[in-house]
Amino acid sequence: MIGIRYQLKSIWKDKFCLMTFLLPIVIAAALNFMGSIDLSNLGKFHFGVLEKDLPTQDVTWLEQYGPVTVYGTWEELTAAVNEPSTNVMGVKADGQSIKITISGDELDIFQQTASTLPTLYEQRDVAGQTEILSLEYPDILEDLEGIFIPAVLIMAIFMGCTFNAVNIISEKEDGVAFINEILPMTSRQYMIQKVMMGFLCGGLSSVMTVCICFQLSWQNTGIMLILIGLSSFVAALIGLFIGKYSEGLMVGVTYIKIIMLFFIAVPIVCALLGVSGPLTIICNLVPSQPAFEGIMALSAGNIGIAMKDIGILALHGAAWSALYILLL
Repeated sequence: MIGIRYQLKSIWKDKFCLMTFLLPIVIAAALNFMGSIDLSNLGKFHFGVLEKDLPTQDVTWLEQYGPVTVYGTWEELTAAVNEPSTNVMGVKADGQSIKITISGDELDIFQQTASTLPTLYEQRDVAGQTEILSLEYPDILEDLEGIFIPAVLIMAIFMGCTFNAVNIISEKEDGVAFINEILPMTSRQYMIQKVMMGFLCGGLSSVMTVCICFQLSWQNTGIMLILIGLSSFVAALIGLFIGKYSEGLMVGVTYIKIIMLFFIAVPIVCALLGVSGPLTIICNLVPSQPAFEGIMALSAGNIGIAMKDIGILALHGAAWSALYILLL
């Protein structure tokens, strides 16, 4: 227990470890916040008109395409059009037609609309006889949320790999590794301490991420905790290998980046491509794949697949533990 407390003190002094601990939590909070913002209004047309300038029926016609705001003076309308945070198009009567005023910094779609709106106004009687079908605006963020959030959770879970690797490499560079060699501590005790650090830190970061992004039933919460626990354990073991075979911090960081990229890319590619058959067995050799699949299954309420992935992660844990013990 004293050794674990010492390892915790060592980790919390490392800024790199703190950053890796907080990064998934910050990303999860940002995704959760973005999911609560309605961005669909950014693609709508907004018009500004002068008071008593256009007939009521013309204002009603404009409201078919977007909200209309009435301004008392031309200066107020010009200020609204030039406001960088808006896409307001100024509409003013021009004889038998209308004149559109824009600032010029709008997106192409708004500039094209401004150029074609006077012609559409002149043909409004003909256009009024045309049947208009309004399609629902797709929420792209909602469609990809099912992949983004599990990917962030995978990143949080496998941060235990980073904790262990960076901590062991730092001990090598600071000379602490030589002190550990003369302490009354066996190699297995050292392994247990390091695995516990990666397990606790990666697991805690993952649990906080789950609390931000998921709303699970009590049964699914228990299964999620098992998934997190097994995945964090495997990640901590992999971190031991990186720390053991890395000669310096830069080499270790390179290994970490490659492995983290591999861990995140494989499950995302499998989810996007819908991998099945024998290729699924090969993908499950990467421990992040069953973890990702289990999280996705829990999100969809499929407990059977999640339990299968728990079994695969348990095999990963046993295999990586045996391999490390053999190489001691």
